[in-house]
Amino acid sequence: MAKLAVASEPPRNAPDESHDWARVAYLVNLSRALDAMEEERLVPEKKVLYQFSARGHDMAQILLGCRLTERHDAACGYYRSRPLLLSLGVDPEIALASAMARSGGYSGGRDIGTVFNYPNPHGASALPMCGGVGAQYTPTAGWAQAIEYHRTVLNNAAYEGAIGVVLGGDGSVASNGFWAALTIATTQALPMLFYIEDNGFGISVPSTFQTPGGDIAKNLGSWSGLEIISGDGTEPQEAAALIDQAMAHVRDRKGPCLLRLTVPRLQGHSFQDTQSYKSARVVEDEWRRDPLPKLKSYLVPALLSQAQWDEIDARAKADAEDALARAETRPVADPVTVTRNVFSEDGDLQAMGGQWTSGYVPPPSTPTPVPEGQRINMVTAIRRTLEHEMTINDRVVLFGEDIGPKGGVHAVTLGLQEKFGQARVFDTSLSEEGIIGRAVGMAMAGLVPVPEIQFRKYAEPATEQINDCGTMRWRTDNRFAAPMVVRVPGGFFKCGDPWHSQTNEVAFVHQPGWMVAAPSNAEDAVGLLRTALRGNDPVIFFEHRSMLDFAWARRPYPGDDFALPFGKAKTTRSGDDITIVTWGAMVPRCEEAAEGRSADVLDLRTLMPWDKAAVLASVRRTRRCLIVHEDLKTAGFGAEIAALVADEAFMDLDAPVARLTMPDIPSPHNPVLLDFAVPSVAGIRAKIDDLLAF
Repeated sequence: MAKLAVASEPPRNAPDESHDWARVAYLVNLSRALDAMEEERLVPEKKVLYQFSARGHDMAQILLGCRLTERHDAACGYYRSRPLLLSLGVDPEIALASAMARSGGYSGGRDIGTVFNYPNPHGASALPMCGGVGAQYTPTAGWAQAIEYHRTVLNNAAYEGAIGVVLGGDGSVASNGFWAALTIATTQALPMLFYIEDNGFGISVPSTFQTPGGDIAKNLGSWSGLEIISGDGTEPQEAAALIDQAMAHVRDRKGPCLLRLTVPRLQGHSFQDTQSYKSARVVEDEWRRDPLPKLKSYLVPALLSQAQWDEIDARAKADAEDALARAETRPVADPVTVTRNVFSEDGDLQAMGGQWTSGYVPPPSTPTPVPEGQRINMVTAIRRTLEHEMTINDRVVLFGEDIGPKGGVHAVTLGLQEKFGQARVFDTSLSEEGIIGRAVGMAMAGLVPVPEIQFRKYAEPATEQINDCGTMRWRTDNRFAAPMVVRVPGGFFKCGDPWHSQTNEVAFVHQPGWMVAAPSNAEDAVGLLRTALRGNDPVIFFEHRSMLDFAWARRPYPGDDFALPFGKAKTTRSGDDITIVTWGAMVPRCEEAAEGRSADVLDLRTLMPWDKAAVLASVRRTRRCLIVHEDLKTAGFGAEIAALVADEAFMDLDAPVARLTMPDIPSPHNPVLLDFAVPSVAGIRAKIDDLLAF
């Protein structure tokens, strides 16, 4: 059973000399000066468009940050976490420049200035926070799990004592991410600290709406494997002691800890918030708990004289003014650069995240297959590729639901846990948010996570993490990236249904920063998967269920050095009268339908990027275009292809651009209904003939 430690009224002893209290005092005053500057000048002047005051939260955050001393410590905060960043060493000029959306800083003006990140090569880093409440928890769990992997599997002593810290308000404990991370951290006994700043309100909603009784520490009293500590974050001595207690527990590898500190939110949720939902008495009570006067009372005269305190306060205000002067000289980023860093770019490596920042150099590869042995199905081809890449790269880690002893519901990972061990191939809790979120943290810590989403439809609970991962490089202006390979089986197989047979690849294409592969056969699956595993961008690797053991899709293994570039279509059949553009399970159907016709059949193989040049070149030669895919017609990816052809090859066409897809319905279960809905060979052939006769 979890242990609930609640501090009693602390004795008013002399300040604990293990803390640099003069620095704490300086940072709290600096944080207050920055808040005041924004609220009184920069927001009214419209130089800062989003502002979240940290007043009341600041002292305890700074005490926490001052204890993040290990090289591989990392913290992931939220929009009220600037005091923590100041304690980690972030220059106030960067903080203000980011708030004013100027060049440099956290994002170069691409993201809100309170959405922090701090890649720190010399000490603790601040992982890129997300704008969504609760989205910070599972990536931090992934970072903590990566610490253990570096320490125990890669035998890197530099990770001894390192921890992951996640900051969240009382409102965030109602989120899926919180509970997913709590499950991960406790079942895996991870070195992770949940730091909950309970100010009693989630925007305007009391904390009693988020958790029964408004006390998450009390409610988790019976949660196994979790140390729980609770106390007052406004009392300097108490807050410092409880933070040290929590830190010691996690650093000593005794498991995760949840530290709940009560603090007042002395301003509104944001600058625009009038706090009309708080009574005058509540506001008065909050200001009576202001930690800054308490800090001064604690330090003066026991440790500092009044003159020394005044000098610290004056220096903090002067430094804030100097930081503003320097930040004001920073220009707005050149607008033409705003399209950069969606994906990795040659010669411009991210500061943190992925294996490439650790000196990884991909082995030599070739796009030319060297066939070996008998034809194998796509299941075997994917498994063999994973096995080879895991053998030569000990940073590759596989995980998901049922992928361990069972080998996955499609048997792709069968035998891999037995060969590589449970640390490298492991099952997870049933939480797609947790699967992808932890993969994000592991990727930022330099591993190559290969999470599996069991079926395409099951990716929906992970949508926020998928989006946040894809935008990470862009929104941090190439400071962070989280390359990974997400394996996603989907599509029909013998029968269909709304839950296991969805394709909807276009949703992934519409997530900026994700590459998307959709191989139709074993050879292409090997080449694209190998490129993805050695690359520097997150990849959705779509495995069509119907192709996994389909005879047409079988190919000889193309060799351990075979790797295909993304964005290069393959012409699987050549002709002069019509271009058929397709991918996945529709490729063999289009090939069969084109028999007896002079047709180019283009297998796109990847949808992001996709081979626009090959499509346009073929259409300009054949002067007709048919697009065939399994996904729904409305807003399907075929619409993007049709739009390109209409935009850039309209004058070359002898017939309208045509699409043949499923109707706008979920995948039906009965095979008769499924055959009616999915484009058939006969249906494709009829459409070809219609276009040829136009």
